[in-house]
Amino acid sequence: MPVLTDPPSMGDVLKYEVNPNYTRETVTLLMGMPYPVGSVLGKITVNGKYKLATASGSDGAQVATAVLLYAVDATLADAVGVVLTRGPAIVSRAGLAYDASVDDATKITTKLTQLAAVGIIARDGV
Repeated sequence: MPVLTDPPSMGDVLKYEVNPNYTRETVTLLMGMPYPVGSVLGKITVNGKYKLATASGSDGAQVATAVLLYAVDATLADAVGVVLTRGPAIVSRAGLAYDASVDDATKITTKLTQLAAVGIIARDGV
């Protein structure tokens, strides 16, 4: 019997939000990659676009400020995505996707702390 597998969805990431009209925004994602659902994003200061939040840098995107709620392919051009930008909200820690530079527990904890500063709390086992 074949095993069916579904790609991750918003329900795998978002576990609670106070009101979608308050917590969500439509933003522009920087071209260059497909963004998976649950991407932890930072906002580039100079142009207001979002990309994966990096572990270091000086363009503003080193600070995690949002979580992508639906997968977006921005490989060839900038694309529009729906993100969770403020809380109160709870996301599943296991459902989050990070930039390759966020590669150890300390850097992940830093990103989770930055998200908590905007009211997005990551929990295990939700």
